[in-house]
Amino acid sequence: MASRFRRRNDSSATAAGARKPSAKLWGIAAGGAAVVTAAGVIVSLATGNPPASAPAASAPAHSAPQTSGKGVREVHGVPVGYPHTEAGAKAAAANFVTVSGSSKFLMEKETRHRAVSVMAAEDAAGAATKKADRAAAQAVSALRGDNPKTSAKRAIARTGVLSAHVLGFDAHGAMVRLWTTTVRGSTGGHATPKADFQSVTVTLTWESNDWKIKDSSSSTGLVAPIDAKQASNVASDFSDYVPTAAEDPVLSGAADQDGFPAPYGHDEHGARAAAVSATMLYGDPRFFTVEDWRHRMLKATAAPSVLHSVTSEADSTARLVMENRGVGTDGKTADGTELITRTAALATRTISYSEQAASIEVWTASVGGMAGKDETQRPQVAFLRMTVDLIRDDGTWKTTAVTPSEPLVPSPPAMQEADPAEGFADVGGASNAPATA
Repeated sequence: MASRFRRRNDSSATAAGARKPSAKLWGIAAGGAAVVTAAGVIVSLATGNPPASAPAASAPAHSAPQTSGKGVREVHGVPVGYPHTEAGAKAAAANFVTVSGSSKFLMEKETRHRAVSVMAAEDAAGAATKKADRAAAQAVSALRGDNPKTSAKRAIARTGVLSAHVLGFDAHGAMVRLWTTTVRGSTGGHATPKADFQSVTVTLTWESNDWKIKDSSSSTGLVAPIDAKQASNVASDFSDYVPTAAEDPVLSGAADQDGFPAPYGHDEHGARAAAVSATMLYGDPRFFTVEDWRHRMLKATAAPSVLHSVTSEADSTARLVMENRGVGTDGKTADGTELITRTAALATRTISYSEQAASIEVWTASVGGMAGKDETQRPQVAFLRMTVDLIRDDGTWKTTAVTPSEPLVPSPPAMQEADPAEGFADVGGASNAPATA
């Protein structure tokens, strides 16, 4: 391709991690969307208060539809039909790591080979299949947990994309570097599923009017410590996110002329996608640093009935974070320390759905902190569940509330130390924002 480079685990631990509701419920209806989705870490940055906690309703997942209503559709469970843009390339790369990290892909050979045949470029399919088989064999022990046997029905294998940086792009191909977090394990036994961080570089080619995978490589990514206020859940707590109970997010890369998500389809999948994008956008550093971007984003995603209160409270929250941390409009302090906030969606569940309203739970991993010399402000990751309420308005799904429920926290990465705070500057900034759903 012609390249142009722009270069903790028991019941007592869970109880210890429980939270009393804070004085104010941070949700869109209360005007605190950004504080919620930028994790308890950002709540701490701004106010010193933990996020509110409430029990989450449980509902079975619905079968994945075959179309998203935004151009991207699914073939053999694999998203296809991306826009011929950088955002489309980011989405294709992100969906590749999500699909190839899913339990079905890792545990079912036939499913894996069908998926590779859809995702890979024609001349790369053979090598991609062999690489996928090797990766699947290596993943089995992680999906078994402390059980003697691996159970596909109890497996937890979810991947969230925290950042996506385009290393090279032209009309014929692209190279995208992703910073991802994975959670793998089993809901059986006693071992809590473990978190991990990866750096994945995906090379794509534009083939048959779509982005296809030419090659990929991965290594250990930046390791962010889990927020000290969060204790690991027990293994059975993850049962709402086994393969049959929740869906992986699907990123589309589709956007309107302002760069915000294009209208979502009038179906359950569209509502799920809107909920995913909301959590990701409210965790973007520009929410805090760029007033115009924040206002346009809120207008694009929040329902008119709550827009005024959301905007007012979001402005107040952004000012508080920037003043408390001495951050300027460029997202940096006077000494060059950079504000880092990212939110990745790990999975979604439908709590309720009708043609005019929906309530979607999104399991998220949010990173927040400062990338600089002060290690006490090092970025940390918080694993939260967000209930996103939406209504159908003006031909799309818009949010009316984003409310945190009980956290769902995996064990920290095994045998890995957290990276220095300065290293996280490489994943900050607008250019590293992932594509939305």
